[in-house]
Amino acid sequence: MSTVLDHKLRKIIEHNNRMKEQLELPRIPVSQASESLISYTQNTKDYLLPSIWGPPSQDPFASQPSGACGCSWCIMNPIVR
Repeated sequence: MSTVLDHKLRKIIEHNNRMKEQLELPRIPVSQASESLISYTQNTKDYLLPSIWGPPSQDPFASQPSGACGCSWCIMNPIVR
């Protein structure tokens, strides 16, 4: 019976220590977090929304000029290059 109580006490102490660690994490007010998010979305272009940002100036997914597919295997393999 004593081992069961010891186990429960140990679990409670571990949980309490995890909660103390969570309490020490840095926090910011919601207003500051939402202001930061709004600023990020207004200043970071998302080319998946061309109606807002316009078409991208350069397509990062365009085919590679070397004829390789662009995957890491083709780039690293001297036979394909």
